[in-house]
Formats: sequence, C-alpha cells, structure tokens
Amino acid sequence: MKITEVRTLAKKKGVNPVGKSKETLIRAIQAAEHNRDCFNRGESTRCGQPNCAWRVDCK
Repeated sequence: MKITEVRTLAKKKGVNPVGKSKETLIRAIQAAEHNRDCFNRGESTRCGQPNCAWRVDCK
C-alpha cells in the first residue's frame, strides 16, 4: 500500500499522519483497530495473522 493510502486510512481511524513514517502509521492504525502493533517487527512468519491487511509489506 502506498503512503498516501496509508495516510488516508490513518485519518479515517483517527490517527494523525503528520510527520509519521509509513511504518509508524501502520503500527498506529493497528493499535487503533485494537490489534497488535507488530508491523515490520520481524514477526511476519509467526504472528498468527495470515489475513492481515499489511501482510504483503510486512517483514
């Protein structure tokens, strides 16, 4: 997902996107959705969330 799309989604979730990186925004969105903020923390192969919206970009 492109950063512009992530910013738009962040705004919809009540997350202020100003001055935040894509990674930070995604983690904030995960937290706002009451999910683990695990994006790019090296857990993608064992996070247990195969249907995560961020799975494609996650490391």
